[in-house]
Amino acid sequence: MKPHTIAVLQALLVTFLWSTSWVLIKFGLVDIPPLTFAGLRYALAFLILLPFTLSSKGRRELKSLSSRQWGLLLLLGLLFYAVVQGSQFFGLAFLPAATVSLILGFTTLVVALMGVFWLAEQPGWMGWLGITLSMIGAVVYFYPVELPGSQYFALFIVTIGMLANAVSAVLGRSINQRENIPPLIVTTVSMGFGAALLLAAGTITQGIPYLTAKNWIIILWLALVNTAFAFTLWNHTLRSLPAMESSIINSTMLVQIALLAWLVLGEALTYKEWLGLLLVGAGVLVVQLRLK
Repeated sequence: MKPHTIAVLQALLVTFLWSTSWVLIKFGLVDIPPLTFAGLRYALAFLILLPFTLSSKGRRELKSLSSRQWGLLLLLGLLFYAVVQGSQFFGLAFLPAATVSLILGFTTLVVALMGVFWLAEQPGWMGWLGITLSMIGAVVYFYPVELPGSQYFALFIVTIGMLANAVSAVLGRSINQRENIPPLIVTTVSMGFGAALLLAAGTITQGIPYLTAKNWIIILWLALVNTAFAFTLWNHTLRSLPAMESSIINSTMLVQIALLAWLVLGEALTYKEWLGLLLVGAGVLVVQLRLK
C-alpha cells in the first residue's frame, strides 16, 4: 500500500480506539470525578511512555530541543490534553454524549479555516464540499438538541474545548511536519505537561476517589491502548496527512460513537440519524477522492 493509504488506515484505527473511549469514560464517570479521571488516565499513559522516551536516543533528542520547541510542546500539552480532554470528560459528566460529539464535530470547519490561513493548505472545492457534507450530517444526526438550563455551563466548557481542539490540531500538524521532532517525544512531553495540569486541577477541586478493580481496569486500558499507543500513532500520521484531512478522519468518530452506543449500550438509531451518518461518511469519502 502507498504511504498515504497506510497513514489513513492508521488514523482510522486511532479514531476507533478513541470512540471506544467514550463508552468506557461513561462507565468510569459513575464513580470517578471528570477532571481527576482525565488526569489519572493521561498521567498513567505518560508514565508508560516515559521509559521509552528516556532511552539513550530519547535523551539525546530531548537535549537537542530548542527553547522554542519546548514552548510549542508545552502549549500543545496545555491545549490538547488539559483543555480539550478535560472539557470532554467534564462534558460527558453533565451532557449527553450526542451533544458533546456534535459540538466537537464543528472542529472540522474551524480547522479548515485555520489551515488556510496558518498552514496555507487549500482544500479546493471538493474539500469544502466534503466538510460541508460532514457538518450537515452532524447537524441532521443530532438535531434538535434540547438542554436543561443547568447544562448551559457545561455546554460553554465543551465549546471552549472544541475551539482548543481546532487550534491544537493545526499546532500539532505544524509541530509534526516542520519541527522534525519524533512522534514519541511530541506525545510524551505534551501529554506529561497536560496530565500534570489535569491531575492537579482534579485533585484540588474534586479529590482522589476510592477506585475499584473495575475502575482501575478502565483507567489502565484507556491509558495503555487508547492513549499511550493511540496518541503516539496519531502524531505519526500527522507527519503525512494534511490538518483538514486528519480532522475529517477524526470526524468519523461521530459515526463510530453512534454505532458503538447502539451495539454496546443498546441505543437504537432513527432514520434521521442514519441519514446523518451517511452524510458524514460521504463527506469523508469526498475528501479522500480529492487527494487521489
